[in-house]
This record gives sequence, structure tokens and C-alpha cells, in this order.
Amino acid sequence: MNVGMLWLDDDAKRPLDEKVLRAVEYYEQKYGRSPELCLVNPVMLAQKKEVGRTEVRPLRTVLPHHFWLGMKTS
Repeated sequence: MNVGMLWLDDDAKRPLDEKVLRAVEYYEQKYGRSPELCLVNPVMLAQKKEVGRTEVRPLRTVLPHHFWLGMKTS
């Protein structure tokens, strides 16, 4: 992913899946389509997983509590 939307959610009470779904919902409202990919810091997620239709992957260059959403690049 080269371009995306950065979302911050540092609410410790919410589970990761809920945070991702909230970010995806905002992305859909803003851009009119669902993101394919969400990158998060490895502190938040050790291995990739699916949340709804969005693939969530760890990437150490993403700051903790931040979610980088966008479309996969080929």
C-alpha cells in the first residue's frame, strides 16, 4: 500500500477487531469503498488476520494505536 488513510484509536478498553471495524466504517463513509488492507504496529497484532473483509497485517513502521487503511498494491 502506497497511499492510505491513517486512523488513531488509543482506547485501551476496545478490542482490536472493534477498532478496525470503526476505522473501516469511517473509511467507507469517506471514500465510498471498503479498504482491502489495514496495517498496524506488531505490538497490537503478531500475525495477519481478517476482520470482516479487511486483511489486517502487522508492520513495525506503523506507530502503536494507529491504523493505516487502504487498497493493496500489486
